[in-house]
Amino acid sequence: MRVIITGGGTGGHIYPAMAIAKGLVSRHLDMEVLYVGTREGMEAKLVPESGLVFKGISGKGLPRTFSINTIKTAGSNMKALWEAKQVLKEFRPDLVIGTGGYVSGPVVVTAAFFGIPTLLHEQNALPGITNKLLSRVVKGVMLTFPESEAYFPVKDKTTVVGLPVREEVGKINRKEAAAEFGLSPYQRTILVTGGSRGALSINTAWLDVLQKLNDHPDIQMIWATGSATYQHMLDEMKKKGIHREKENWRVLEYIHNIPQALACTDLCICRAGATTLAELSAAGKASILIPYPYAAENHQEYNAKAFADQGAAFMILDKELDRLILWENIERIIFNTFKLEEMSARAKTVFEPGALDRIISLCLQTAWR
Repeated sequence: MRVIITGGGTGGHIYPAMAIAKGLVSRHLDMEVLYVGTREGMEAKLVPESGLVFKGISGKGLPRTFSINTIKTAGSNMKALWEAKQVLKEFRPDLVIGTGGYVSGPVVVTAAFFGIPTLLHEQNALPGITNKLLSRVVKGVMLTFPESEAYFPVKDKTTVVGLPVREEVGKINRKEAAAEFGLSPYQRTILVTGGSRGALSINTAWLDVLQKLNDHPDIQMIWATGSATYQHMLDEMKKKGIHREKENWRVLEYIHNIPQALACTDLCICRAGATTLAELSAAGKASILIPYPYAAENHQEYNAKAFADQGAAFMILDKELDRLILWENIERIIFNTFKLEEMSARAKTVFEPGALDRIISLCLQTAWR
């Protein structure tokens, strides 16, 4: 069986696509998978590094305002349609799966035009424009959140499957995970992260919260500042007289072992990307979610609201974030054993386990055999 998987632009589209691709390959020895993305996108680096076969084509997202770049982008996307046709002709897939991003458009549309079975996977509670448009021509749409079903025009095509996460998430021993960070497995721990580059608004508010944490040596902290603000945060700590070298604090630029970090964490403060939320659910962790305000169609706020509505998280809008509201929400959770356990248990129920199994099963049902 031969499958093309396409998606790109952001990690939120790329990582689920890679998880599906690896799942198909690992569980079916006769499976050939080709990942199609843009030549300049993140996927051009991440996918080959993961060991998957990658093919790059043209394609760019349309600018928000009309300009000469709009015309150039339209030309690039027309070229992508022709290149997608060539890829399909050469690879002859039995199934094409799109996970979102502008690269999905030309590949999925071309496949549907030639009658090749096609599926979409939508990660967010508020679907992206590309997937909403493509839903009219594909065989089926796999959803992460039940809430997103209302946004698709053809309801009988949608199936809630969840979002695949790294298999080790939620399965790591807390004691062993804490040892990797040199922390105690018996003390309550807060994980703060804004992603690989960091989130300045979260980091700025957290910098002021550190003054409060000084009075609570029983609370441990793992803070990943992100590469863009790491040195700035260290400088600001020094200016404020905050000593980072504490036995129960870990100030890092980036966390390479997120499954271990989650395993030894009780409360996570983070953005609300779909992959992050799926991992919080798999690990069963309470959270304070601060949606990225500039995400496409503001989808992170919809993601965070879905978690908050289930009682699994508190949500703070980025424009409302400051040290007072952040600390107030932390106090409501971290010092209240009942609340912490309740939110952790509710997080576990937001997504059903076994997303990858459901996705693979639907792929096999849909493909030419």
